[in-house]
Amino acid sequence: MTDVSPAARPFREAIIDLDAVRDNLRSIIDRVAPARVMAVVKADAYGHGAVPVARAALEAGATWLGTADFDEAVALRAAGLEAPILAWLHDPEAVFRPALAHDIDLGVSSAAQVRAIAAAGVAAGRPAGVHLKIDTGLSRNGVAPAHWAEVTALAAALEGRGDLRVRGVFSHLANTSPDADADQLAEFERALAIAAEHGLAPEVRHLASSAAALSTPSARYDLVRIGIGAYGLSPYGDDRTAARLGLRPAMTLRTRVAAVRRVEPGTGASYGHAWRADQPTTLALIPLGYADGVPRHASGRGEVLLRGARRRIVGRVAMDQFLVDVGDDAVEVGDEAVLFGDPDTGAPSADDWGEAADTIGYEIVTRIGPRVTRTYLRGA
Repeated sequence: MTDVSPAARPFREAIIDLDAVRDNLRSIIDRVAPARVMAVVKADAYGHGAVPVARAALEAGATWLGTADFDEAVALRAAGLEAPILAWLHDPEAVFRPALAHDIDLGVSSAAQVRAIAAAGVAAGRPAGVHLKIDTGLSRNGVAPAHWAEVTALAAALEGRGDLRVRGVFSHLANTSPDADADQLAEFERALAIAAEHGLAPEVRHLASSAAALSTPSARYDLVRIGIGAYGLSPYGDDRTAARLGLRPAMTLRTRVAAVRRVEPGTGASYGHAWRADQPTTLALIPLGYADGVPRHASGRGEVLLRGARRRIVGRVAMDQFLVDVGDDAVEVGDEAVLFGDPDTGAPSADDWGEAADTIGYEIVTRIGPRVTRTYLRGA
């Protein structure tokens, strides 16, 4: 995959293919046009590295960046990124003035936040850019429908005074079913109508994340928020795989075999001896564990690509390591082991690991820990 000799490679390595990020976003941008694309780089770009991914996303044609916390957005500004950024999840005691100083738009989920952000704008001598969020069914953050008219009226009054700018209105689909999504879309339309009644004319309306952006054209509006799709994983839990969607995984997690041991029948492996050999076999030690984000719940089920074949975990995943059974195959210390990557290479996917751990691929890539070196393939 690289020209670096095995001895020079990091012991634990997540290879991030920025060409894959660019290609994925270009494909999605073509599909959703004329809607624009916000590349969501929260949580360190789902574990891929916020700054390099954000740069690749903007090179691909994304026009917005999205983060959860505005501290994440400030870090992007500190790296020299000048594109519009929206941050939408705030500490109840947040001090908003630093976000305004860095020209970061803020998602708003309550009248109290509207007032606090407007006050910060007055103190800073510049109106804050806000996106009003309506809760259309997730029951998380966002203004409850019963309070939507009140909040939009307040925002309109403050905008009229020059204390803030209502730059956007947005929500988030639950992706429960097409019928449920349609109900949420209708609720969003009602919210937009109420906002218009109060004189608000937002620059961008956005509802769709990757799932709806790819499958529901009516949910695209002016802007779509692309998170998992940018990283080459499917937003769906069915047969619509990343490959079928024309997406390529950006992260490959690999390491080197740290030890090889031949064992006899009855030999136990790892803590509690949850697995014992039923015949002579060879075990290979993989030096990644739950400290690195490998889910313990995948014990006995997760697989790695080693010497051209998929090898299953035996015994329990530990903090720093786990074992795989290679049978009678020849495996040596130092052999490359790939936990997940592009299935076209024969490796398991992050979604495969999600299935093995009763979770989703999103969690698998996002939880990869700081002990794992990120290596970036930048392409042309």
